Formats: sequence, C-alpha cells, structure tokens
Amino acid sequence: MSAAERRIETVRVELGARAYDILIGDGLIGAAGREIAARLPGARAAIVTDENVAARHAAALAASLEAAGIAATTITVAPGEKSKSFSMLEEVVDAVLAARLERGDAVIALGGGVVGDLAGFVAGIVRRGMRFVQMPTSLLAQVDSSVGGKTGINSPRGKNLVGVFQQPALVLADTGALDTLPVREFRAGYAEVAKYGLIDRPDFFAWLEANWREVFDGGPARAHAIAESCRAKAAVVARDEYETGDRALLNLGHTFGHALEAATAYDSARLVHGEGVAIGMALAHRFSARLNLASPDDADRVEAHLAAVGLPISTGEIPGELPGPERMLDYIAQDKKVARGALTFILTRGIGRAFIAKDVASSEVLAFLRTAMLPSGAG
Repeated sequence: MSAAERRIETVRVELGARAYDILIGDGLIGAAGREIAARLPGARAAIVTDENVAARHAAALAASLEAAGIAATTITVAPGEKSKSFSMLEEVVDAVLAARLERGDAVIALGGGVVGDLAGFVAGIVRRGMRFVQMPTSLLAQVDSSVGGKTGINSPRGKNLVGVFQQPALVLADTGALDTLPVREFRAGYAEVAKYGLIDRPDFFAWLEANWREVFDGGPARAHAIAESCRAKAAVVARDEYETGDRALLNLGHTFGHALEAATAYDSARLVHGEGVAIGMALAHRFSARLNLASPDDADRVEAHLAAVGLPISTGEIPGELPGPERMLDYIAQDKKVARGALTFILTRGIGRAFIAKDVASSEVLAFLRTAMLPSGAG
C-alpha cells in the first residue's frame, strides 16, 4: 500500500443493505475511477459539476474514469445557489436522459453543496432512481451535505423545500481539493464543523477552539476535523435516516440561517449557506439564553469562536437591507422544520447539549427577533 493510500481514512455510514463508505484523504479525485469501478462494475456515468470546479478538477476526474473503463458525460452548471432551481433541474435531467444513461448507471456530483444537492435530486428522480456518487470539493460539502442522502432544490418560498432522500453509493472527499478554496468558502464550511461540537461533542468544540488555525492551514488537523465531523453525522444518519427524530439536531442554526438565506434571495455575494448557519447558531444560543435554557456565557463563547475564525455572528454583518422581524418570522414559518404550523427549533442547554424544541411560541420568536436583528453595518 502506498503512502497516499495509507492516508485515506474510511468512515462507514451504516444503513443495512444501503450502507456506504466515506473515503477521506488527498488524491481521491485521481483515484475515483478505481474506487467507483470496484463498487459499481460496468456502470457509465454523468458527471455534474459547476464551471469553477470543472476548470480545476473535471479533467482529472474524467481521466481517472476513462482509465478505469467508465464512459462518462460531463454536465456543467453555473456556480452558486441559484442553480438549485426548477429550470436547472430540468436541464440536467434532460442531459442525463440525452446521454441514454440507465438506472444502473451513476450520477457523480463533483463540487460543493449546490452541485451535490442538485445532482442527488437528479439521481433520485431519473428512471425512478439511479446510482449516486458524491465527490465534494468544498469543506461544507465534505462534512455535511455529501453525507446522509438529503438532496433538493430551492423554491422562491424557501430553501430546499423540494427534494428527495437519495443515499449515495460512495462519498469521495478529496482533502487536496480544499487547497484551492477561497478563504470565505472554507470559513463557511467550518461553520458546519463547529456545529457538530455544539450539538453533542463539547470536547470536539474545545479541540476546535484550540486547533482551528491548524485546521485552516491543512494537514493532519484538517483531516481529523473532517473525519470527526463525518463520524458525527454518520452516527446520526444511521439512527434516523429520514429525519423523524434525532437527525433534526443537525439543523442547529439552520432555521434562522435558512430564513436569512431566503431573505437575501440566495444572493451569495451577500450571504452563503455556512455564513447563514454561523449567524443562526449564534442566534440559537442567544435565543436559548433568553429563554433561560442556557447561560449567556455559552452564547458569548460560541460567538467568540465563530468571530475568531472570521465568520459573521449577527444580521448586521449581512450587506444590504433585510426584511423586518415580522417578515423574517414568515420565512421561519415556511421552513421545513415546521410541523402542522408549530415552530420547531434546535435550542441548547449549553455547549454540546442541543435538543429539539417543539411548539416554540411565535410570539417568543418575534420578540427575540426584534431585539436580535441589527441594522446593516451594526454587527
């Protein structure tokens, strides 16, 4: 076994007959053909990617697939959240059908969370379900969206409101791909890493507080953070694949965050997903303190760490105007975490002690938003 192969770490997502591996390490784009052919013998493929990722990695992936005897078609979409749309879904579905791919063939998502969500939805609906391989190239996708089978697109009424659960057959997380990420995008992904510590791994959060600079610099600390995040998510997904119970804990910060994304019309110049999650986690801890569930010191600690790494922690840091608290409450009420009209939030009793709070009074949320929403430039 080569030195490169020894550096590959495997995390297993245990889902019975549909269990799959997450491989984490440098050089996996170049090894993709070998890994995919071993698991999906005889399959052809459609590579779905965006223009930015294609320029960096599509040629290497295509060469790897060709060397392994996998015939592939590449489908390229525009980068950014606006590609998670009905119109783009139709275009990609048509391209897959035009390539005459069959149910046993594979859709490969090469890119960040947007590409993974879109390509996974395509894999879930074309021919009533094709094989699916996730090749996440952003930190956010490697630790979150590529694991667990959630796919979907956005609606003008909210984020990820249309989609299916489509588990991948394999996840290949090439840590080398992160070396070319803009620092803003890496920071956004780090918000999801911190989230796992805040849910139920306080020791991991403390480790991040001490080692976040090494995670940003790369090397063993980065690989450890990614693997630990994937283990955390894999454990939750194995317990609750379809988000009927504990899996909702993974939405810490997302109810506020998704509302902010919708309020900014998914304009990535103003706010990207991980930034929305960072603000959302700060708000969730502050809201928990307001409800006397947790100490304000915990909210201070969360905000201090997120701010230290360069993430936003308040609505005042979002460029441009935001809707008022009443309209923000409407966006929150449209989120998927609403059940029969009752507001559900992931709140906390302290660092690493998140829980699912159902039937949260909208009046409490509105009162909190009126105090917590800062005007632009005030954060």
